[in-house]
Amino acid sequence: LAKSGVRLGYHHHMGAYVEAPADVDQLMEVTGDEVGLLFDSGHMTFAGGDAAVVLRKYASRVCHVHCKDVRPSVIKLARNRNWSFLESVINGAFTVPGDGGVDFSALIGILREGGYRGWLVVEAEQDPVVAPAYAYAKKGYDHLAALVKGPG
Repeated sequence: LAKSGVRLGYHHHMGAYVEAPADVDQLMEVTGDEVGLLFDSGHMTFAGGDAAVVLRKYASRVCHVHCKDVRPSVIKLARNRNWSFLESVINGAFTVPGDGGVDFSALIGILREGGYRGWLVVEAEQDPVVAPAYAYAKKGYDHLAALVKGPG
């Protein structure tokens, strides 16, 4: 793949073999630089990780970023009630950047320090009836764009 200009990237995800920080650690340990990390702020936070800590640790391996926020109160309910991933999504565990508990300012700073030049994808697995897609996508984009642009 690398010879044709395509880099392999692994997406850690809730309900997958690699979801928690320890899983990401193991994946990064047993693979080389030819395997990049598709970093997902929402899935890392939902999995119990500190998104900034994990991103800083593997910033040089990040090849793509899903910018997803979380609603901590919903995640707490999901854990307490043993909800499935789908139940958690339906009940609003995820949202767009700037609408939840993830510190995107810190994440953008880490990516900037690491020289990241790839995509930042605004993402939120949400019910569009409750959270209208365009309005929320714009809210997430505007939040990230302001952080990327920086002050002034």
